[in-house]
Amino acid sequence: MSFKPECAETFREIFDGSQKMISEFEGCLKLDLFRDLSDDSIYFTISLWSTENDLNNYRDSYLFKSTWSKVKPLFSKRAEAWSLVNAD
Repeated sequence: MSFKPECAETFREIFDGSQKMISEFEGCLKLDLFRDLSDDSIYFTISLWSTENDLNNYRDSYLFKSTWSKVKPLFSKRAEAWSLVNAD
């Protein structure tokens, strides 16, 4: 996620306030936040879910929608997301 430079700290505050609730959402096994090494306004979240259905339930939840409504205006570019499976 690429944020307007002046909004990156606001994103961190929102993430820090939501991380515990997201991590405790049914089916969420892990949630990590990473920042780009050379650009303080680029972040990645990586979450691990028990099932795709659990992820979709989160995406349909009030928690996601309320968090997303706060984060979305902070972006400098459209956010990208991928759903992945282990290739092993």
